[in-house]
Amino acid sequence: MIGKLPQMRTGRVFGPLVEIAPDALVHDTALIHGKVSLAARVSVWPNVVIRAERDFVEIGEGANLQDFVMVHVGMNSGTKVGRNCSITHHVTIHGCEIGDDCLIGINATVMDGAKIGAGSIVAGHAIVTENAEFPPHSIIAGVPAKRVAERDCTVPNRGNAEWYWRNAQAYAHGVHREEDW
Repeated sequence: MIGKLPQMRTGRVFGPLVEIAPDALVHDTALIHGKVSLAARVSVWPNVVIRAERDFVEIGEGANLQDFVMVHVGMNSGTKVGRNCSITHHVTIHGCEIGDDCLIGINATVMDGAKIGAGSIVAGHAIVTENAEFPPHSIIAGVPAKRVAERDCTVPNRGNAEWYWRNAQAYAHGVHREEDW
């Protein structure tokens, strides 16, 4: 079982406006440019791209950006991801706000000015259009995305984020199988 382990860093240097918490884990293949802030216990997985030339990107404590995620800013809006969020594989988030304890499903897109309330899920392949707003505890699906149900997903979404944090720590220390944590 992996307990508290020392921070492992690659020594990689990003731009002068990139702030990465000492215990955040960033994969070697991630690209981070512009005004970006990664809070404590954030994990950034392979081939993630975060660009914030015009505005800002903030990733909240305990959030994870999984393989091939694209994070960008809008023409007039930064991108903010709350605490304990899972932004899953191949997601694009662009100039939007994701509340705490959310899960954004595989291949979903969340566009400029959109706001996803805390404890929500955006289904895989959904497209949340510009300026769409969803209250907390929404289940959001479709193209264009609509609220299809109400359910507080805070607890399972936090659990998913915690699993990704433990997995990131394991990989950082050369442990590649869950049964070996």
